[in-house]
Amino acid sequence: MTYHPKSDFLRVMIERGYLADCTDYQGLDEALIAGVVPAYIGFDATAPSLHVGSLIQIMMLRWLQKTGHRPLVLMGGGTTKVGDPSFRADERPLLTPDQIDANIAGIKEVFSSYVTFGDGPADALMLNNAEWLDGLNYLDFLRDVGRHFSVNRMLSFESVKSRLDREQSLSFLEFNYMILQAYDFLELNRRYGCRLQMGGSDQWGNIVNGIDLTRRILDDEVFGLTSPLLTTADGKKMGKSAEGAIWLNAEMLSPYAFWQFWRNTADADVGRFLKLYTELEIEECERLGALAGSEINDAKIVLANAVTALCHGAEAATAAEATAREVFEKGGAGDELPTLTLSAAELGEGISVVQLITRSGLAKSGKEAKRLIADQGARLNDAPLTDAGLMIGPADLARPIKLSAGKKRHALVTLDG
Repeated sequence: MTYHPKSDFLRVMIERGYLADCTDYQGLDEALIAGVVPAYIGFDATAPSLHVGSLIQIMMLRWLQKTGHRPLVLMGGGTTKVGDPSFRADERPLLTPDQIDANIAGIKEVFSSYVTFGDGPADALMLNNAEWLDGLNYLDFLRDVGRHFSVNRMLSFESVKSRLDREQSLSFLEFNYMILQAYDFLELNRRYGCRLQMGGSDQWGNIVNGIDLTRRILDDEVFGLTSPLLTTADGKKMGKSAEGAIWLNAEMLSPYAFWQFWRNTADADVGRFLKLYTELEIEECERLGALAGSEINDAKIVLANAVTALCHGAEAATAAEATAREVFEKGGAGDELPTLTLSAAELGEGISVVQLITRSGLAKSGKEAKRLIADQGARLNDAPLTDAGLMIGPADLARPIKLSAGKKRHALVTLDG
């Protein structure tokens, strides 16, 4: 990266590793210096929460506001009805309007931890593109907007080419997605003076389309900026784990499990993740990331605490660390572990330990749970578990029991009432 920015926002984006590409470095830099720049990122409402894979974009909006500019959080209430084909092997399942509204309500919760909403010049706004997409007249839209799009050019974008090259079906519904997203930028510019769209590097084609459309129809200069698509040191997509998505809403993933995800970061990722997901000074991120041996574990705790404090609050981070210390250092049960609560009817006369390991999320199937036990990787209340046929009865659950898979994954099982 050879460009040396004058604006605080671009400097942060480059120094901390958020920036993959920009449509016009100098033009954007000058706009950021000249005054408040409203900028948006779109989030489709395909689940009741965002996961860690969206956290780079959320942090970009946070830094935008911290450097004096206005974040526009655009919920895709309209575009979720279509589905973004970008780099997907198949079409997204279509959701009902009620499902989409419920998902948006869940996603709204997480943003208040990262940005400040309000009516001030740099206060964030949460918007829904259904506001302008739901009422579109198709013939008017084709005439006024569709005529600006070249199908030849749309076919050249990587997100579309990758599907066609694999000879996988790309529906006309999905093909329309990039036109709708371009129209979002146009409407946000018209309604809110939005000058910048940000997103992952897989959104480059959609962003460029929006810039082109806004210039053609409104004759306004707007910009695009993308972040790298992040993978962990072992090549896995960020935001997923063996147990599933790492959700940002506490209702879908406990703050303890969230903390533990960051505590288990690979050594090679610590410095990079500190820069991207915390607000520690760059020098401190680099110092912690360079630690070796057992000292890197201290850096991972700093990372886990800082990210959890931002997402769930400082108290949740402190409680998660205390629970981890109790579980791993003292062999205790801890209060914040993922918990499986059984009803008396479910328990009956007894339930197999294999079922409990599976239902608590420590194994994906009964077969995997049995293999875990056979390989001496399972523990019950910190004692080796060797009998895959063991039944757990009401007397065993007079107090919570702790199940463990390996050294780092644990769950509690309790009896309701």
